Amino acid sequence: MMDVQFGRIRFIQGDNSGKYPFNHSVYLQGDSARVVIDPSCGLQKLSDLKQKEGVDQVWLSHWHEDHMGFLNLFENRVLRISERDFPPLTDLEIFLDWYGIKEIQLREIWKSIMLNNFNYRPRKEALFLQDEEIIDLGSLKVQVLAAPGHTPGHLSFFFPEDEILFLGDYDLTTFGPWYGDVHSSIAQTIQSIRKLKKIPARRWIASHNTGFFENNPGKLWNDYENVIYRREERIMDFLKTPKSLAEILAAWLIYGKPREPKEFFEFNEKAMVVKHLEDLEARGKITVDKNKYFKI
Repeated sequence: MMDVQFGRIRFIQGDNSGKYPFNHSVYLQGDSARVVIDPSCGLQKLSDLKQKEGVDQVWLSHWHEDHMGFLNLFENRVLRISERDFPPLTDLEIFLDWYGIKEIQLREIWKSIMLNNFNYRPRKEALFLQDEEIIDLGSLKVQVLAAPGHTPGHLSFFFPEDEILFLGDYDLTTFGPWYGDVHSSIAQTIQSIRKLKKIPARRWIASHNTGFFENNPGKLWNDYENVIYRREERIMDFLKTPKSLAEILAAWLIYGKPREPKEFFEFNEKAMVVKHLEDLEARGKITVDKNKYFKI
């Protein structure tokens, strides 16, 4: 997939097919404002865009580092994001807290990654995108869609005149949705998937991997949502006999097997498993006694 231009909307393919730590970006060529959404496709493409065509505003779909990798290229441009997702951009300690990174050594590793790999700099000001507002950029209208779950302030964008929907990190990949942050929500993730599925689009842009869909993703919507239920089923099956958290994590029920780098994937596995355990307990499906999880 190459970059694709549709009228005033451009899909910009990310380096390494938009796989982490990159994503696919979107460029909007309005008469009154030129906007880049999620500036993390690649340094060269974004530098060329800034110099040759110009960027007035940067919009972030959410606060994750792989969506603002080259934000500092546009340091003097207007930054827009949901107010709900702005706190991690203001302070690196808050950023790490929102990921739930508590262990001191791991926090130091992530501080180094954020400062050296992602050039993290705290932001004190932003203009906030409002849920469901329609923004007129001049010959281009954008509807802001609240799609929480992945993060509390995750936004998708619908271009009604062009019938294009930017999904952000509801990316329809085979891995499935991510909802492992402190403020993520499984229930909201499901609601957002179903909401986005109903938007009357003809083309779809996702942040990672395939990235651009000219035909309706069709069963990919259901496959993507069903990953959530398969994860839950694996956990429930594993709890046929009581298990400790350590035993559950050692089974690699989310990723299927150990992966490298170890620190990164062990943390992710725990984050996702704990979300499911909390959700199952809240729904009365399991209980905890003496550090063991039991099916009810």
